[in-house]
Amino acid sequence: MKRLYFGTDGIRGTVGQFPITPDFMLRLAHAVGQVLKRSDPRPQVLIGKDTRISGYMLESALEAGFNSAGVDVVLLGPIPTPGVAYLTRALRASLGVVISASHNPFADNGVKFFSAAGAKLDDAWELAVEEALNQEPQWVESINLGKAKRLDDAAGRYIEFCKSTFDNQLTLKGKKIVVDAAHGAAYLVAPKIFEELGAEVITLGCMPNGVNINHDVGATHPEALVQAVISYRADFGIALDGDADRLQWVDDKGHLYNGDQLLYVLTLDRITQGEKVPGVVGTLMTNKAIEEGLLKLNINFLRSKVGDRYVLEELISQGWVLGGEGSGHLLMLDKHSTGDGLISALQVLQACLRMNSTLDQLLQAVPLFPQCLLNISIPSNLDWRTHAEFQSRIKSVEKELGANGRVLIRESGTEPLLRIMVEAREEELSVKYASYLAEPLSQFRNIE
Repeated sequence: MKRLYFGTDGIRGTVGQFPITPDFMLRLAHAVGQVLKRSDPRPQVLIGKDTRISGYMLESALEAGFNSAGVDVVLLGPIPTPGVAYLTRALRASLGVVISASHNPFADNGVKFFSAAGAKLDDAWELAVEEALNQEPQWVESINLGKAKRLDDAAGRYIEFCKSTFDNQLTLKGKKIVVDAAHGAAYLVAPKIFEELGAEVITLGCMPNGVNINHDVGATHPEALVQAVISYRADFGIALDGDADRLQWVDDKGHLYNGDQLLYVLTLDRITQGEKVPGVVGTLMTNKAIEEGLLKLNINFLRSKVGDRYVLEELISQGWVLGGEGSGHLLMLDKHSTGDGLISALQVLQACLRMNSTLDQLLQAVPLFPQCLLNISIPSNLDWRTHAEFQSRIKSVEKELGANGRVLIRESGTEPLLRIMVEAREEELSVKYASYLAEPLSQFRNIE
């Protein structure tokens, strides 16, 4: 069966347009409650959110939907997505719920779920929820209605958990760090974590007002962080997205490092410490240089579909612990059950301190292949897979690149876009071939 509502990372869209409406969210929570009660007669769910103004409305609707199905609710308030995953596991809750649209503008919002183990749920669970949505509600009697309460120290508990992943023998004293929380869910916890480990912290994107989340700051707009690091002469800076599950890094020279590079450094650190790393999982988008670099270290490398949930599935299947995406979603399953921008930052910091090296020095062996990515907005009734000219050009470019590059064509899981990516050893070639591939679709709107 094909999912109707769930995308690659929960349900997401524009607030006020179906399905991001209070009436649908009430129905969704009720349906989720019905699925939970098949294995637990009295489930408890945690609800956290980012800083979007619409979070209040959706939180109330979800709370009512769960209560109407006889499910108890614990409200966490604004907290990073991985914080909800951690607390779900720590408090032995049945389910964790996050109200967020991650890196999207404030006018969007969404909801995603974590299992009792703090992991993203699989397609089968989502299909079960969608099936329950098609059934008549089963309102419980008043005596069996769920209750709701707030967990006042949710942020403090999560801060201590993040700090516990950092080597007790290390300190950040003497380090000046710019922390950009994208005016999002980590605006309160992120600065405290680094301050309590000894760093001097300069904040950026830590003043949310409900409508400025991700606006010209954060992991999707790292230019602000680059300028701040240079202006304040900081040692480095980190940028999170709206729900703080992804990370971008800037060094003291203003150089930006993506998730692919950080994943390589995390792997290198473990090898240096004498740990066994049987393999690493990336995605179809992971830079080819990282794959080649890991193979030179005698480490297996596998690619999953794009999306951290698919990286997680592959890691579990292989019994490995390290994986991630260039967007900054990094997974270390011996540290956390899901991607966590703050824990990732602490682990990268730990790696640099333990190896007494900068990121630039650690990455000298793996210069990235230039990538050119074009996003094409095309009608839903156009099947690019059977477009003769487009397919002919794909085969031609792949033949010319050979082992010195890659072509990747995929549909976005969150937007109505076709993504064309070409990777080559020379930037000129990646741009040339990407434009050549996009040409047959040039009658449609091209979004850089």
